Amino acid sequence: MKSCIVLDIGGTAIKYALAEPLPDGRPRLTSRGQLPSEGNLGGGQLRDKALRIIGSFLEKEGRDQILGAAISTAGMVDPESGTIVHSGPTIPDYEGVCYKEAVEQAFGLPCEVENDVNCAGLSEYLAGAGQGAQSMLCLTVGTGIGGCAVIDGKVLHGFCSAGCEVGYLHMRGSCFEKLGAASILSEKVAAAKHEPAGSWDGIRIFAAAKQQDLDCLRAIDEMCDVLGEGIANLCYVLNPEVVVLGGGIMAQKELLGPKLRQSLDRYLIPYLADKTKLRFAMQGNDAGMAGAFYHFQRKQKERSALG
Repeated sequence: MKSCIVLDIGGTAIKYALAEPLPDGRPRLTSRGQLPSEGNLGGGQLRDKALRIIGSFLEKEGRDQILGAAISTAGMVDPESGTIVHSGPTIPDYEGVCYKEAVEQAFGLPCEVENDVNCAGLSEYLAGAGQGAQSMLCLTVGTGIGGCAVIDGKVLHGFCSAGCEVGYLHMRGSCFEKLGAASILSEKVAAAKHEPAGSWDGIRIFAAAKQQDLDCLRAIDEMCDVLGEGIANLCYVLNPEVVVLGGGIMAQKELLGPKLRQSLDRYLIPYLADKTKLRFAMQGNDAGMAGAFYHFQRKQKERSALG
């Protein structure tokens, strides 16, 4: 059985594996690995690292055993050309990097590229917390806030590949991710404790909150209130059947679940609150790579149909 090389490229790490298609359509991930992305060094070196990983797999497995390369990456992505069309400051000079062209020229290998949150969302829709829904909004809450909407099985890309860039949503004189991201939670607790920034991470905050630390509980409540308002605003536009929440912080679903449900209900009209399901992501760290595989399959089928 031929496999697809899958990469999940972020500002901190590049995860990679071989994805073997299983009879039910899901990927079996093998030969996993990870290396520092060093995104601060620029987009060019990220592209070069990706090419080296793909080249290594081809050398080891043989070209005839590889279907192609599937890439999930940070930044706004044009999925037709496989090009980064916009990126934040964490990865300098990333805009304009074209993975699809680079891979196909270097190896003659089919390549498809998609935004990392869209990949995670697609994975949750097809095989995770959004499975079976007609429409789904997926948010990843971490250093920032990313969004993906899947409607009738299709990822909403918008007119120029900027659909569901929810982190930029204007709220309360600021923007969604500057108010509700997990990184803001750490900053708030450190400030309340009069301690250096970075001295409180999510693990420490939630452990203290379970011991009834008032500063931590207050910061969590404020974060949940922001997330509830932002999600409600998105629900008024998209009206998803299911909202799926991912990101490392969402592992604390026992504490966050009731607070987020209460906040979302506060900002939604009762009719929508009753109809909108709130769930937590199930795919974990594999979501990006699995989603890249699903995206590769879909795009290759579309391209074949177009001739």
